[in-house]
Amino acid sequence: MGVCLNSKPSVCCSAMGVLGVASRRFNRFFLIKYGNHRKHSCEYIQKRNLSSNYSNNDSILPVLIVGAGPVGLVLSVLLTKLGVKCAVLERSMTFSKHPQAHFINNRSMEVFSKLNGLSEEIQRFQPPVELWRKFIYCTSLTGSVIGSVDHMQTQDFDDFISPVSVAHFSQYKLNKLLLKQLKTLGFTIRTHEPLDQNPLGDKQILMGHNCVSIDANDDFINVTTSSLKEGKHTENQIACRFLIGADGAGSTVRNLVGIELRGEKDIQKLVSVHFVSQELGEYLMYEKPGMLFFVFNPGAIGVLVAHDLKEGEFVLQTPFYPPQQNFEDFTSETCKRLIFKLVGREVADINVVDIKPWVMHAEVADKYLACGTRVILAGDAAHRFPPAGGFGMNTGIQDAHNLAWKLSAVLKGIAPMSILPTYEMERRPIALFNTALSIQNFEAAMAVPAALGLDPTIANSLHQAINNTVGTILPSTIQKSLLNGIFSLGRAQLSDLILNENNPVGSSRLAKVRRIFEEGKSLQLQFPAEDLGFRYREGALIPEGVPDKQEAPSGRRREYIPSADPGSRLPHMNIRVFSGVGIKEGTISTLDLISGDKLEFLLIIGPIDSSYRLAHVALSIAKEHNVLVKVCVMWPNGLVNGDERTKTSLAPWENYVDVVEVRPPSSSSSWWDICKMTHRGAILVRPDDHIAWRVKSSVVGDVRVEMKRVFSAVLGCK
Repeated sequence: MGVCLNSKPSVCCSAMGVLGVASRRFNRFFLIKYGNHRKHSCEYIQKRNLSSNYSNNDSILPVLIVGAGPVGLVLSVLLTKLGVKCAVLERSMTFSKHPQAHFINNRSMEVFSKLNGLSEEIQRFQPPVELWRKFIYCTSLTGSVIGSVDHMQTQDFDDFISPVSVAHFSQYKLNKLLLKQLKTLGFTIRTHEPLDQNPLGDKQILMGHNCVSIDANDDFINVTTSSLKEGKHTENQIACRFLIGADGAGSTVRNLVGIELRGEKDIQKLVSVHFVSQELGEYLMYEKPGMLFFVFNPGAIGVLVAHDLKEGEFVLQTPFYPPQQNFEDFTSETCKRLIFKLVGREVADINVVDIKPWVMHAEVADKYLACGTRVILAGDAAHRFPPAGGFGMNTGIQDAHNLAWKLSAVLKGIAPMSILPTYEMERRPIALFNTALSIQNFEAAMAVPAALGLDPTIANSLHQAINNTVGTILPSTIQKSLLNGIFSLGRAQLSDLILNENNPVGSSRLAKVRRIFEEGKSLQLQFPAEDLGFRYREGALIPEGVPDKQEAPSGRRREYIPSADPGSRLPHMNIRVFSGVGIKEGTISTLDLISGDKLEFLLIIGPIDSSYRLAHVALSIAKEHNVLVKVCVMWPNGLVNGDERTKTSLAPWENYVDVVEVRPPSSSSSWWDICKMTHRGAILVRPDDHIAWRVKSSVVGDVRVEMKRVFSAVLGCK
């Protein structure tokens, strides 16, 4: 069974396994070497610097984002806060209320903490953690429990590795909060408005407009859109410097520029049933609270995602098998009957809100940029994962965080266009890794039904046999009856006569399931090492020596180990601000030192003379590049000897902050210990919280030459 943990609906992975998804050895996906992509007419050679053209024609929109899902909306907030004008194009007339993604990992919550307190809002409005921390495996929602897995550990509730916790919050609710933020920033939502009468400006979300063609030249992209009003199609033109395709798994932008996806396609066809029931929600809230309910009985096999037990909001995922089954077969009444079988009894107030089909893939785009780096893919447009592990939406949010500061640097004339390929250089390997990890987690979800006697490979083979043999001669109604009969025989393995402790076969199977849970081999929810510990090996950074190979995914939960290696996310530590500018005094996280409101690098040093001299040089070189740098002086725990030293040592520079370590009682590690460095070292952090450069002890050689090298390389000015 899978789970709606990314931007796709949740997946009934065990049901898929039981009803016909063969267990593939997907690990080979991670090793695929992609061939050359075909060329397209939009590709061209850049001839002029963008910034000079931008100032000449302000009628050209700097950034047009296609897709008003979480990734597109987050990117528009980030860009606007960085002072970049942008607008959003959305093909739908309304925002979907289908719950879809719901698990927000640590790293995404850290990004949200920079968006005017969005992480705090999510934590305030999400269901209490006690209602969603478990996955429940049962014979029915009102029947006996086969087992349960608690996915929250003690360390998940402290702030030792991150200042914020993971969250369980439906995608449509997240979109509402993002739209609220955009309105506060001055955005307006437009519907049913032809562009020829009211041109698209920045800070607008244009609903009901499809992107139908893309034409590029050296200086800008011309986008043709189509809208439908009163039965008439109207075409409009929008000129932009950069076009961002954040328009989902079926991305129109990706298709228009001819970027190919590589990997496993059409793994499973599914139906997502959004329904509400206060009665069911209240029952589960008091009897067996959980996030996911994996149900196995002779009548039905499926998974229900409890998006909010208090509100009684659920999503049922079930596969369907064409041509014997069709999406049209899943009417509201059919879905209600299926839900009753999974619940174990009829529920009076079931209300089926929406029924949607979708297809699960495991693919990554062979490139993220086109048209001379003016067309850029982000989120599901660039990668389509199995939803197990919740990497889809979270990976997309981190795409946006990586891209925002680079676009801002280019549009402000701080960095040349050559910095933009580092977006693909950094983010695509992460997508490949997360795809492989999602597949491993998907396969782990099949372990429980397999242990219960439901071999997914046999079911899949039987379905293929029907399609390849009798499917060519028998009427469709007989094929459907045959398929249903075979699946019913398979589900008979789950009868009380077999699946009980007194039956030797059933007892053995239940023991296997218990071992799966005890050994952590079932579907996992959290991956701290991957959520917080992903690292860029090359890109807008200075690597140290030959980049090491990324460790292959294990499919198990691994704990995060802080690292200050270039490309890593800056480690978190609680600190107390006692002097400086731009940050409130008090206890904050090291991650709070990086501004979300301006394009600014952070240089962390210790309070020693050589490091102050290094900071002086860094501030001078940064000024030459027209980029802001804030200096953070990290004082040891309890060893602050005054707040005038930094002011005197850095004069006339004033963009600095003095902080002191706040070590938890359980730890004696200093900041430099956590970073595996000495107090004589220094760390340069990018605007997206990732480390661009560091020196473990002190710079060897000419400091000015070294800092020139660093800023030129990180900003793409080689």
